[in-house]
Amino acid sequence: MATSRKPKTPTLAPATMSEFDGVRYLHLGTPWVQGAMRIAKPHKLELEYVQRMMAWMLLSERLLDPGDGPPGRAVQLGLGAAAITRFCHKKLRWRSTAVEINPAVIGVCRLWFKLPADDARLEVIEADAGAYVADGAHAGSADALCVDLYDHDAAAPVLDDEAFYRGCHALLAEGGVMSVNLFGRDVSFDRSARRIASVFGAGRVAMLKPTKEGNTIVLAWRGPALPAREELERRAELIETKYGLPARKWLKLLQNLPARVPTAA
Repeated sequence: MATSRKPKTPTLAPATMSEFDGVRYLHLGTPWVQGAMRIAKPHKLELEYVQRMMAWMLLSERLLDPGDGPPGRAVQLGLGAAAITRFCHKKLRWRSTAVEINPAVIGVCRLWFKLPADDARLEVIEADAGAYVADGAHAGSADALCVDLYDHDAAAPVLDDEAFYRGCHALLAEGGVMSVNLFGRDVSFDRSARRIASVFGAGRVAMLKPTKEGNTIVLAWRGPALPAREELERRAELIETKYGLPARKWLKLLQNLPARVPTAA
């Protein structure tokens, strides 16, 4: 007689921190840095790759032309040291939802990384990111989606198949933009980029050249193709002036996916 088995509960690493030269770092039981915060400037995005995760701002009509409607909504899959969540909540004044599976990470961010308590614009959910994007109740709810999902070894993305990226596509509102951090000793950039492109389609996926640490940020979006260069330059200047982020540098690093990565028609 066959017996059913309960799904295996993932082993979650302890969340620890270190400090050096005015910067506080988050770790998951290893020396790998999972996030950082400059103690004197907690709302500044300290790590370069985290700054580049915000390159979705270049493509967001909701951010650049909000009109009279409610503020946009940003979703972060993977809390890290809460840098993106703090920025979207404090600087952009957007509604923000962060999804994090490890309760220890949430606790450390509350205690040591200036993550504010939930309020009318902020919601931190202890949940599996894959289950969150697969839940049809969230479809079309995100104007920006930041995906940074790594375990304690930082070897490869925890979620990286087409089903997951289809969930991410469904989560985005029309005109919404996703940024994904691709990094790791074992990750195949071509494989991951191909999966993203197969879901979002040709002309709606781009990338920033890798950081010196090896983080490559991929952007994918729902809506029109990439705006003209002149329009992107105008947006970059506005973002730098209003939010203090190096958007003109992002624009110099922005490029189409390599030709070796086929995209859907």
